[in-house]
Amino acid sequence: MSMRPQIPVRTVDTDDTLRFIQQMGIEYVSLMLKPEELTYEKIKEQQDRLAKFGLTVSDAACNELQKNRSIHLALPDRDEQIKRFNDMLYVMGKAGIEFTSIAWQPHGILRTSHKVGEHTRGGISAYCDQTEIMARPNAEERAYTDEEIWDNFQYFMDKVIPVAEETGVRMALHPNDPPLACMAGIPSLIYNTECYKKAIKAAHGSKALGMKLCTGCWLEAGDAFGDIMADIKEFCADDRILCIHFRNVDSTLPVFEETLAEDGYADMYAIMKQFVACDCNAVISIDHAFRPMEGFGGMPGSFAYSTGYMKGLMHAAEKELGKR
Repeated sequence: MSMRPQIPVRTVDTDDTLRFIQQMGIEYVSLMLKPEELTYEKIKEQQDRLAKFGLTVSDAACNELQKNRSIHLALPDRDEQIKRFNDMLYVMGKAGIEFTSIAWQPHGILRTSHKVGEHTRGGISAYCDQTEIMARPNAEERAYTDEEIWDNFQYFMDKVIPVAEETGVRMALHPNDPPLACMAGIPSLIYNTECYKKAIKAAHGSKALGMKLCTGCWLEAGDAFGDIMADIKEFCADDRILCIHFRNVDSTLPVFEETLAEDGYADMYAIMKQFVACDCNAVISIDHAFRPMEGFGGMPGSFAYSTGYMKGLMHAAEKELGKR
C-alpha cells in the first residue's frame, strides 16, 4: 500500500463539502470529533455518511483529549481524563478506526501571529519569532520541570498502552510546535529525534505508539531536530509513521513563516521521494493551509491547491521510482 492523501473533516461539514473533497480525488479523511460525539453510534453514522461520497475514515481524534492539560500536567482530574481517553479507544476500536492523535502540548501550537508574510504570496499564514515566544511568561501558575513532563507521559503510557493494544487503535504522537525545548514554563516532550526515541521507550517499545512525522516541525528546527532523510528511513523501517504532515517553511528558527510547499527552503520533492523509496504507507496531508478566503470554499478550498500539489509530487515520485 502506498501513502494515502487525506483531509480533515468534521461532523458538521455539508454534503457539498464532502462532494468537493471527493472530486479532489481524496479517499481518506481524518474525522474530528467533539467530546459528545465519542460514541460508536455517532462514529458509525459518520462512516456511513462519508462512504456515500467514497470517503473512508482513516483516523479520528478529539482535540479535548488529544491535547489534554490535565493529563499533560498531572492535574487532580488526570485519572478521570485518562479514563475518558481509554473509553474513546474502545469506541474507536469497535468502529475499526486505525489510529488517533496525541500531542503533548497543553496550550496547543504556539505562534507569534498570522499575517501576510514575505513568502506567502499575499496569503495569511502562520508566523513564528522565537524571541517573542521565549519572552512569554509562564502559561501556568508555576514552571514545570523536564522530569515532571516525562513522568506524566510515562504515567499516561502505562495506563493507555494496554488498552491501545487490546483495541488495536494506535496513537500518533505529534512533535511540539515550534520544536523548542521549553516554552512558557512548560518543557516540550518532542522537539528532536532523540525525544521520539525516548517516547518509544516510555511506551515499552509497543507499536501502539506511532508518530505524526510533521515535516514542518523537522524543517522549523533544521539539523537541531534531526536528519529528516535518515529519520524517515529509520522510522519507516520501524513501522512508526502513521501520519505525515507535509508542509514547508521559509527558514529555520529563530524566525519562520509557513509557506506553500514550493516556496519554502526545503526540497519537498526530495522529501516525498524518500517517503516513497522507504515504502511508507501512512496517510499524508498538508497539515496547515493559508487562512481561508470567504467565498472560496472555506477550509477545503484553502486545502485544495496544496493538496493537489502534494498529490502531484507523490505521483511523480512513485513513477520515477517505479512504484506506480
